[in-house]
Amino acid sequence: MRVLLIESDHTSAVNVVHIMKSAGFTVDHTSSGQEAIEMLRHYDYDLAILELMLEDIEGYEVIRRARSAKIDTPILVLSGLTRSQAKIKALSVGADDYMIKPFDTGELTARMQAILRRSRGFSNAQLNIGPLAIDLNSKSASVHDLPLNLTGKEYAILELLALRRGNVLTKDAFLNHLYGGIDEPEMKIIDVFICKLRRKLQQKGADNLIKTVWGRGYVLREDEKETTISSPIEQNTFLVVP
Repeated sequence: MRVLLIESDHTSAVNVVHIMKSAGFTVDHTSSGQEAIEMLRHYDYDLAILELMLEDIEGYEVIRRARSAKIDTPILVLSGLTRSQAKIKALSVGADDYMIKPFDTGELTARMQAILRRSRGFSNAQLNIGPLAIDLNSKSASVHDLPLNLTGKEYAILELLALRRGNVLTKDAFLNHLYGGIDEPEMKIIDVFICKLRRKLQQKGADNLIKTVWGRGYVLREDEKETTISSPIEQNTFLVVP
């Protein structure tokens, strides 16, 4: 999952970035509230972590402007402000959760995962799509209770597809999610990852979960409501019928 950290204190930012990367998140960081709003406008983040005390504008204003612009990215406030009024104000202007510094590393990770699940409509840490089971906490997956041996990038792709099940994801979205705009490889690498992921799913008995939508991208579906077509180039492909 891709996270935006909005934190003006360098030491705190380094600490939080390390925690999130260790938990498997892709992280972008900015110390500016103004820049954060623009980044939220132009990039697809799964979660934003926000300090209220910024150098240019208050964190409350970042939340207000984001919500006014119809940006629905979940926002977790992680702040040194301990008074209850700060928490109430942050939640009232559109924050999804509030944690106080210093914080417990495990609790931060657990809250981030909980917010991500709720934002995608899931109530617990395990996602089940047909024979496929994904554990968001352990970052693992299995098919028919048989573990899948996935690389980090393969798991990240499968997790993103599962959390956005039913939504077509473009190759740009995958590149953005995996690399965050830094040292991105050519777009065809996504086809390679998807091919390897499909092969591993198939070997465990899960065929046809990942579909190709021609000209758009990939989607994870438990069942096929679309008209399936055959292609000599790509199997598991469907054409969306108006």
